[in-house]
Amino acid sequence: MAIFGLLLHHERPEAVGLAVETTARLEAAGHQVRFPMADAITAGLDGHGVDERDFAIGLDVAISLGGDGSMLRAVHLVAAHGVPVLGVNLGQLGYLTEVEPAGLQDALDGFLDGKHVIETRMLLAVRRVSADGDLAEDALLALNDAVLEKTPLGHTVRLDVSVDGTPFTPYAADGLIVATPTGSTAYNLSARGPIVAPTHRALVLTPVSPHMLFDRSLVLEPETRLRLTVSGHRPAGLAIDGRVLTELTPGEGIECTASAHPARLVTFAPRDFHRILKAKFGLSDR
Repeated sequence: MAIFGLLLHHERPEAVGLAVETTARLEAAGHQVRFPMADAITAGLDGHGVDERDFAIGLDVAISLGGDGSMLRAVHLVAAHGVPVLGVNLGQLGYLTEVEPAGLQDALDGFLDGKHVIETRMLLAVRRVSADGDLAEDALLALNDAVLEKTPLGHTVRLDVSVDGTPFTPYAADGLIVATPTGSTAYNLSARGPIVAPTHRALVLTPVSPHMLFDRSLVLEPETRLRLTVSGHRPAGLAIDGRVLTELTPGEGIECTASAHPARLVTFAPRDFHRILKAKFGLSDR
């Protein structure tokens, strides 16, 4: 018997239908299925819901029914417990998802038969830094990026950057992105940052609309301790993987480095990153 965790996009009826169908099939085969409570309620399977804090405990695999946003949520919930994630694409292209809905049953059979590969992706460990320089004990995990940027009604922000404890330079910009290789094709790309193959390990620092002559990205070793501190007199918003979490005041900041916990993604064949990239941007062979 295996324990499956299901997560679904709450606003996609097809995700609800697939969740109900998959739960019935897995339970008929003698497996256990659980959902985060909010997902269970959305699917009408309240009895299968657990608290999000308990969701990953003992799981053999988490199945994400949605798009890349749903995959990000799944990784956030289970990565610290080493649980692999299988992504089912109910979105658009799906950089992170592995199978289409019609292929889910075959994918489940393949997983149970051991006919799968686990692809690891570097996660960022992001810790908040107080104005006194104290580092938060608990880290937030990011699969794509951590961003410090101007508040909605604000102007540019001033951010001091240090690398391994040594000051690098102050930035005046709309924001700064610290991206993983996986996240290099997300916000980093729209800010004209470099595309990095997703299985690499690196920190990519990219300014957003910098008001200064130096506007280049930096690609740093994953063990680098990269610290961003809000300076000047304006606050900055902190977003992790696209979710705005809090506002940092001058003197506060974040420290980013590679997490000890990678994201573990279920695949059944080598992921053709170049093919996905070509499809995303309509690139031709000639």
